[in-house]
Amino acid sequence: MYKNVLQNIDHIAIWPIISFVIFFLFFIGLLWWVLTANKKYITKMSEMPLDKTSQSNSNNVENKSI
Repeated sequence: MYKNVLQNIDHIAIWPIISFVIFFLFFIGLLWWVLTANKKYITKMSEMPLDKTSQSNSNNVENKSI
């Protein structure tokens, strides 16, 4: 049933091509960003969850708002 519905739509073959192009451009853009990203920024962001000072500062801000 669904096969017949999709076959009756004009120019249906273009949609898989469009979605592939969007995926490919996104993947290439992400790859470019990873290769050209500032290494200091990447290191800083990777250490943020483990940083004790940022956790204590965020806890202080939350306690003051209560």
